[in-house]
Amino acid sequence: MSLATILLIVLVLMMIGAIPAWPHSSAWGYGPSGGLGLVIVIVLVLLLTGRL
Repeated sequence: MSLATILLIVLVLMMIGAIPAWPHSSAWGYGPSGGLGLVIVIVLVLLLTGRL
């Protein structure tokens, strides 16, 4: 596996972990998962254009 694939897998797992499902993180809203979603979109664009 290439480094980009491993990076993408790690980012997806981090996004799943950032879902505000736990009581202590319910007040965070969708900020953490939204930020990670943005990072995943940027990485996907870089992968598709061949720059990563």
